[in-house]
Amino acid sequence: MAGNSQRKGAIRKSGKGNPTAGSGGRVRRGLEGKGPTPKAKDRPYHQAHKAAKRVEKEGARRPRKPSRGGDSEWVAGRNSVVEALRSHMPVTTLYVAEGAERDGRLREAFELAAEQGISLLEAPRAELDRLTAGAVHQGLAARMPAYEYAHPDDLLALAAERGEKPLIVALDQVTDPRNLGAIIRSAGGFGAHGVLIPERRAAGMTASAWKTSAGAAARVPVAQTVNLTRQLKAYQEAGCMVVGLAADGDVSLPDLELATGPLVLVVGSEGKGLGRLVSETCDQLLSIPMAAELESLNAGVAASIALYSVAQARS
Repeated sequence: MAGNSQRKGAIRKSGKGNPTAGSGGRVRRGLEGKGPTPKAKDRPYHQAHKAAKRVEKEGARRPRKPSRGGDSEWVAGRNSVVEALRSHMPVTTLYVAEGAERDGRLREAFELAAEQGISLLEAPRAELDRLTAGAVHQGLAARMPAYEYAHPDDLLALAAERGEKPLIVALDQVTDPRNLGAIIRSAGGFGAHGVLIPERRAAGMTASAWKTSAGAAARVPVAQTVNLTRQLKAYQEAGCMVVGLAADGDVSLPDLELATGPLVLVVGSEGKGLGRLVSETCDQLLSIPMAAELESLNAGVAASIALYSVAQARS
């Protein structure tokens, strides 16, 4: 019957109306892979590719809108921003609200930003509210990148590079960023090679810590560790002695004989002091002699006194 491909000499018609040319090259080519499918934005005729090209052209014609990044720190408020710029904090961009009233603080902020080569952007007040998470910014805010923490081993490497015996300040349960900033400032002033902090339940390098350090945070590396006790033991294995500040320490600060060798000074919080495991890990517990037994020092002041004593012994 007509169209019966079983007849002798009949030609089988393909779906596209083309005769099948045997079982050779065409079949083999059909079985060959064509590689991974390109992403939609990389296909010239795909809508996603065309949309990306439109966005690219638009971006070239007008400046991008500021976007809130999770990896940034924000300083909000005119006084706070001016203080941050005076302290040479690593501000990348200065944001001013549209129509913000110009006063002496705003003009000073503009002058400092110009001197330091900091970008200045104007944004709607609602956008500035969003960027600063609703903080009272008074029409002015500064953006700075998230702090890049050093590795704990980098502090030992820095001492070796300088040809000096390591002096590291480790903080246990210090949650006030102003204390952290003050300790960083003292560490820089008395020759410490860095500060070590835990990743959790501790103050981090926020804008407040940066400001309190008065610029020292740009020179003194701060390292983070997941487990403070484990890292202290690693420092001991590297040849350092670990000394913890404690009100009931066995050794008085002026009598510290370990000051001239490789040393890790551990400072606890003002309320709880050193944790049990950290205290047990220390080679010695050190006390600062005081006139009144009931008096106490906050972490920043205690660290400064101890670092001064160590620096005097080393000199």
